[in-house]
Amino acid sequence: MSDNDLAMRAPESDLAEQSAIPGDTVVDQGASLGEHCRTDRPSPPGETPSGEITKFDDIEVYITKPADYPHAPSKLLLLLTGGTGVHSKNNQLQADKYASEGYLVVMPDQFAGDPATTTTSTAPADSTSSPSIIEQVKLGIASVAKSFTIDMWLARHTPEKVLPILHRVLTTVKEEYADAYANGGGIYAAGYCFGAKYVLLLGSELHQDVVQGQRGPETQAEEGMATQGPMIKCGAIAHGILTKSDLEGVKVPTSVVAVEGDPLFPDEVRDAGKKDMEERGLEHELDVYPGVPHGFAVTGNYEDQKIAEAQKKAFTQMLGWLKAH
Repeated sequence: MSDNDLAMRAPESDLAEQSAIPGDTVVDQGASLGEHCRTDRPSPPGETPSGEITKFDDIEVYITKPADYPHAPSKLLLLLTGGTGVHSKNNQLQADKYASEGYLVVMPDQFAGDPATTTTSTAPADSTSSPSIIEQVKLGIASVAKSFTIDMWLARHTPEKVLPILHRVLTTVKEEYADAYANGGGIYAAGYCFGAKYVLLLGSELHQDVVQGQRGPETQAEEGMATQGPMIKCGAIAHGILTKSDLEGVKVPTSVVAVEGDPLFPDEVRDAGKKDMEERGLEHELDVYPGVPHGFAVTGNYEDQKIAEAQKKAFTQMLGWLKAH
């Protein structure tokens, strides 16, 4: 392929091949993030996010509340997104759905202003900013297309970077919304795609240096290092990018929405994780959804009614689990 051809090719095309499911992609062996983790489906027509973006120190956070808050009791929910991030309209609408069910939802920017892709966004346009990567590719700058891969993005957003952000947010919200924290007896958490892994990490016991970002959770701790956590009360996750160790570490009641044949959460990893949770006696549920694409549970329109119904079912599963705990 010539430099010209490469320059006009979207970076995502290096990472995915067409799937049997219309509108979805299958990630090849060298990639680590699916199309639905970095692009939005069309938003439901006529729906507008009801929350607002604010900041905790320098961290952007989308906050959405029940209509009758604070006059009626609420519970505190941390929502962690896929790579599309906090400005994605669909992610905001997803947060609003939980708010309509009685949760005060805090959805932080895990990526420090660096989401994985261009999304259907509520962020204001900045005409003075530099061209985006996609725009540069369209302009024919071959070096950008060559250098950008989703793995490079993932390398910028490791547990060493993300966990300190989440720890700061949790510390703030426990004080800012102490009433909701007390009413629910802790923090509930829901996570999608990229965010699912961090729900499991927050539901684990982590050494303090891991929480502070001084090393990754997979590396060996220094002798005598104190542990912290779990930092959430229970968790519900959908189509995560997970390893067996992620599930082995979780210690809080956990609901898992999984996609059959998902290359980002392979069936053998899922089955091994389920077996481990069963052997440990961890309260959990794990439902496998066949015939749907990775990312299906996030708000967004699908023409295929089977996928649309599965999306509703997944939300009911996750919401039901949170309400039961």
